[in-house]
Amino acid sequence: MLEGVTSKRLQALTTPHLADACLRTATAIRCAPSAIKGVTPSMRCQGAVRPATHAGSVDVFLEAIASASAGDVLVVDNEGRLDEACVGDLIAMEAKQAGLSGIVIWGLHRDTPELLDIGLPLFSAGSLPAGPLRVRERHSGVLTNAQIGEWRVSADDAVVADADGVLFLPKQRLRDVIEIAEHIRDTERHQAESMTKGRSLREQTKFDEYLKRSKENPSYGFREHLRSVSGAIET
Repeated sequence: MLEGVTSKRLQALTTPHLADACLRTATAIRCAPSAIKGVTPSMRCQGAVRPATHAGSVDVFLEAIASASAGDVLVVDNEGRLDEACVGDLIAMEAKQAGLSGIVIWGLHRDTPELLDIGLPLFSAGSLPAGPLRVRERHSGVLTNAQIGEWRVSADDAVVADADGVLFLPKQRLRDVIEIAEHIRDTERHQAESMTKGRSLREQTKFDEYLKRSKENPSYGFREHLRSVSGAIET
C-alpha cells in the first residue's frame, strides 16, 4: 500500500518522467517488456505491487486479492506465455471490487469487451481466447515475487503503468525519484510553453554555446551542458 500523498504525486507523473528521474538518481530503470500495454491507450494505474505467479489456476489471484490493500496493483507472472490467457473478466471484477487500482500481466488476457465494461486498468502482452491449458506445479513464492520480463518484483516495489509502458520503482527510493521527476516535468512544461511563444529549444538550451564548448573540449557532453542550464531533456 502506498500513502495517499505518494499515490497522488505519482498520478501526476508519466512513466517517462519517472524513468528519467531513475536515471538521475542512479536507480535501476526497470521497465516491463514493451509488448505489455493497456487494453486501451488511455488506461493508467499506479500503486504498490501485489505479486502473483500463475500456475494454471485462478485461486492464486483470489489469494493475492484477499491479502491486498486498496490501491495495490495485481502484478501477474505467467512467464510471458503466448499460448494461454490467464486473466479474464471475473478476476478483473474481483480486483476492482476489492479496491485494487489495476492489473499488470506478463502474459495474455481474454474477455476484452467485458474488461472494457469493467473499466479496471489492465496491461498485458495481448489477448487470446484460450484460457489456462493445464495446472502446473506451484512453488512456494507465488505470492511473494513476480517475474516480469527480466525483472523480479515484490511488495517492496511500486508500479506505474500508462500509455508509454510499465515501470517498477523501489519503495525505498520512491521519495527521491518522485521529487526529481516532478522537477523534470515542471521544467519540460516551462520549455514547451516557451516554445509555443516562439523561443526554440535550441535557444533555451543554449545549443550554440554547447557546440562551441564541445569543439573546444570533446569530453564536454550534452547532459553536462543541460545540467548547467537547468535543461530537462535526456539523450
